[in-house]
Amino acid sequence: MRAAVVVFPGSNCDRDLAVAFEAAGAQVEMVWHKDSELSQNVDIVGIPGGFSYGDYLRCGAIAAQSPIVASVKAHADRGGYVMGICNGFQVLTETGLLPGALLRNAGLKYICKTVGLRVETSNSAFTEGYNAGDVIDIPIAHHDGNYFADAETVARLQGEDRVAFRYTDNPNGAIADIAGILSENRRVLGMMPHPERAADAGHGGTDGQALFRALAGVLATA
Repeated sequence: MRAAVVVFPGSNCDRDLAVAFEAAGAQVEMVWHKDSELSQNVDIVGIPGGFSYGDYLRCGAIAAQSPIVASVKAHADRGGYVMGICNGFQVLTETGLLPGALLRNAGLKYICKTVGLRVETSNSAFTEGYNAGDVIDIPIAHHDGNYFADAETVARLQGEDRVAFRYTDNPNGAIADIAGILSENRRVLGMMPHPERAADAGHGGTDGQALFRALAGVLATA
């Protein structure tokens, strides 16, 4: 598996994501936001958490206009895999690679804690390491993690089995408890919780490991 991790000014989870990919056996390259092209042999692009451009304007809105993002979109359009975590999820909605938007938390406060997630589908490269219905513990750290989409979009996501994760105890007001969603071809994942922070026993939990291992298994045979 060959992974690229995009780095924006204000990214603060880029190294964590790279380490999680590497622990699953990936070769990882860090890609600066002003680069215009991804390497041709990249299998998956990771867009990490943090505060790209200081979260000025809408979170992720400026990052979505960075030069590298056009190449990320082209990679996705070719059927390549993309994963956006926290701020990365916000970037993916701003680019239109995923539907909906991330709003200010319902309680209007920054939340940093470990939460329960229910795996809603095992039918994706990201989630096939779990069973549907599994409950895993994954950290969150966000101020604008309240997922919103109109009723038609939510119904479509649910009807097409594209809700990847739901909160078991919704911390931010996200509609339908949605914590992560998949693209139509199931190769783009956006999620607010941080699986890369639950991939090392030294950090207090390993429930995120299965996500990275599943990806490695799928992409090793692609």
